[in-house]
Amino acid sequence: MSRESRLLAGVLLITFPTVIAGGMSLLYQLTSEPEYAANSLRQDLWRAGHAHAGVYLILALVVLRYVDEAALPSGGKWFVRLAAPIAAVLLPVAFFCSVLSPDASEPNGLVNLAYVGGTLLALGLVVLGIGLVRAPRAE
Repeated sequence: MSRESRLLAGVLLITFPTVIAGGMSLLYQLTSEPEYAANSLRQDLWRAGHAHAGVYLILALVVLRYVDEAALPSGGKWFVRLAAPIAAVLLPVAFFCSVLSPDASEPNGLVNLAYVGGTLLALGLVVLGIGLVRAPRAE
């Protein structure tokens, strides 16, 4: 693993407890905050935000194991390295911040950040896949 990928993996692992804290926060709200349980839209989007953050951070760590083997230029490798972590931020922000108000009945415009994050992640994965397919075969 390259120094760059190892450094980013370390940063991701250090930040992962924020996802754990988010899960504990959701559990607290479910058990102690009646206004949270009363708004199903907010509940669904906050659960989705928490789930996407965790899954995409794990995916980002997996991507880092492969990016250094891909036949990509340096800029392409950085794009791939950063796509999943940025998506892991954009999607939860979209889901959480689009329904901050306990009485929100529909998401606000910030929900569009989910499309940006999803597109970025998809592009990063496609670029990584192409780079891996193009890489010389290891013997």
